[in-house]
Amino acid sequence: MASWIETIMDSMGVWGIAFLMFLENVFPPIPSELIMTLAGFSASRGETSIVLVIVAGSLGSVAGAVFWYGIGRMFDHERVKSFADRHGRWITLTRADIERTDDWFDRYGHWAVLFGRLIPTIRTLISLPAGLSEMAFWRFLAFTSIGTAAWTTFLALCGYWLGSDYHMLEEWLDPVSLGVVALVAAIYIWRFVTFPATHRDGRE
Repeated sequence: MASWIETIMDSMGVWGIAFLMFLENVFPPIPSELIMTLAGFSASRGETSIVLVIVAGSLGSVAGAVFWYGIGRMFDHERVKSFADRHGRWITLTRADIERTDDWFDRYGHWAVLFGRLIPTIRTLISLPAGLSEMAFWRFLAFTSIGTAAWTTFLALCGYWLGSDYHMLEEWLDPVSLGVVALVAAIYIWRFVTFPATHRDGRE
């Protein structure tokens, strides 16, 4: 994958970094850790500016976050709740859960977006509930931009400082990403198994 990322960057320059970071948010298997550290390494060799690397990576990543936020905003609340009434066990959510999540996002959603953008895997997923909860777009954009800029800056500078050893950061972050995925899967399984019987057929 590294060679493919390098090819995109070589052919498109900093726009390639933005494009790859957008794809990373839309298709999470493309790792931001590899994209931004490799871009930082390229900057350390004088091929581009580290500032441009950070700006391009942040813009592409924010665009991807806005994409998922927009998907979330497309869903009508009542339809989502009706879907939960019928298929709640499979999504491990009841109508009451959705209402509580909406209330929680109204109060603390901006912090969830900010810090969620700093956590592998979660950084992609957090935009969807923000859209579903109808968080104000400019509020979402402000906090997701701050979190995104912090994440891309960290990765780019690591690549810049580590030089040809930039891949070491990816090796360190991979277990963290896998741990987050495993935790999310474990929580889903637990909620599925313990889902209240009164909600399994769509009735209270």
